[in-house]
Amino acid sequence: MQAKQFVWYELVTSDVDAALAFYKAVLGWESRDFDGQGPRYAIVSAGGKGVGGVMALCEGMSHPFWLGYIGTRDMDGTLARFTGAGGKVMREPWTIPSVGRLAIVADPQGAGLALIEPVLQQPSEAFDQHSPGHGHWHELHTPDPAAAFVFYAAQFGWTKGEAMELGPMGTYQLFKVGEAAIGGMFKACENVMPGWLYYFGTDSVRRAVARVESAGGSVLKGPSEVPGGAHVIQARDPQGAMFALVGPA
Repeated sequence: MQAKQFVWYELVTSDVDAALAFYKAVLGWESRDFDGQGPRYAIVSAGGKGVGGVMALCEGMSHPFWLGYIGTRDMDGTLARFTGAGGKVMREPWTIPSVGRLAIVADPQGAGLALIEPVLQQPSEAFDQHSPGHGHWHELHTPDPAAAFVFYAAQFGWTKGEAMELGPMGTYQLFKVGEAAIGGMFKACENVMPGWLYYFGTDSVRRAVARVESAGGSVLKGPSEVPGGAHVIQARDPQGAMFALVGPA
């Protein structure tokens, strides 16, 4: 398991079966129910490799959303550093047998994410920038990108990549794990809640647009070209969860 980077993606939604059908149509994901106690949890995979999970909204939740998990080998130490630097624990650690310890947290600006200390320290296959259907990019929309970068760099050792100027939108700061750029941070638009947007790989962005729309989703932005020649779209699934796709035109 790769510590200090994204290792799992989870969709919390109002209709598990409808969401599974949508993402199968868009990304080709296969699914199977997790064999465990408690509420239903569906595992989704691409090419036989686990990418994430899908579960129903808990009582009191109103809006479907995607949640990214960052791996840790020391949950208690990570949470102590996280809260000591101004982050918050939104749900205290709990244990899922055969899986590990999990916790839900928020950074000082309010963007939520999850932590996992797995039972098995084996490499995650969820993030793979070379394979369609896997996590490819992680984009933080935040009111204070400079402070956010300092926070995450201290927590997880992320380093700065290229900084791209976006005119009135400000600077788009890439961040890296090792030598690989895995995401970017930039200033959120007014009235936009802080949060992470997760990009999944696709074999063709133009074909993906057609698949999103025919399956009942909405394309909110794009297709647009990004540095390096890839194209991206930002979209919303039929239940209302935001996600993004990246790949060749």
